[in-house]
Amino acid sequence: MTSHAPLDRIVAGTGPGLVLIHGTGAEAASNWGPLIDAVRDRYTVVAPNLPGAGGTAPEPDPLDLDHLADRVVATVRAAGLHRFHLVGHSVGAAVATAVAARHPGAVASLVLHAGWVRTTPREAFMFDLWARLLRTDRDLLARELVLTAMGPDLLAALDDAQFAEMAASFTAMLDDRILGQIELDARVDLRDAMGRISAPTLVLASADDRVIPPHHQRELAAAIARAEYLEVPGGHGLPFEDPDRFFSAVTEYVDKCQAREAAAAAT
Repeated sequence: MTSHAPLDRIVAGTGPGLVLIHGTGAEAASNWGPLIDAVRDRYTVVAPNLPGAGGTAPEPDPLDLDHLADRVVATVRAAGLHRFHLVGHSVGAAVATAVAARHPGAVASLVLHAGWVRTTPREAFMFDLWARLLRTDRDLLARELVLTAMGPDLLAALDDAQFAEMAASFTAMLDDRILGQIELDARVDLRDAMGRISAPTLVLASADDRVIPPHHQRELAAAIARAEYLEVPGGHGLPFEDPDRFFSAVTEYVDKCQAREAAAAAT
């Protein structure tokens, strides 16, 4: 039976709550480290590790978005927060969407990067390839991820040694612990959740995303009542290939929403 215990997490800083949910194969520290350092002077940051990441053990049963959403909220409550801004990248965006739908009163604002409403056959085919490669040849999966997750501008600037170095860094983070995350990617279906999201939302798309292409983010923004849509240059791995661009878009939106929260509380 799956656990409802809080997830392993990073907790840092002081101030209003900011919760950050990482993407497939990443961890809280690798996905969000620079952002945590940049905002810890004004936000209490909670960055959970999903099952199979960091100190969170893989779950014995298939991962479920609603169950993960409740574990994220339990994690945030354990850190002493009851209302928070929420940011998710990739599968973290899917989890964040589920959190905002199941716990609308807790979410002050929502930022979703590289998110999607429902996995289509094209993405299911891709995620099945990821799982097969992870089980058989991690080096080949790493090479596939370099070519699809990174944007074309970055790839065009790499030399032979840099390609090899990037592939090695991908290989180092890949192991069987993340199979559950990949299998969840293949089963995402948030259509029933869309109408229950009440938080102001920024849907952030990378124009050159070849993992979850921008038409998915446009569909996501159209389905959320209070959503804004922003498309920027870059690939699926924008937090890693251009952290300045990614984190500035996130912090600008969260700071704007927090200013509104503070003004409303003062009246």
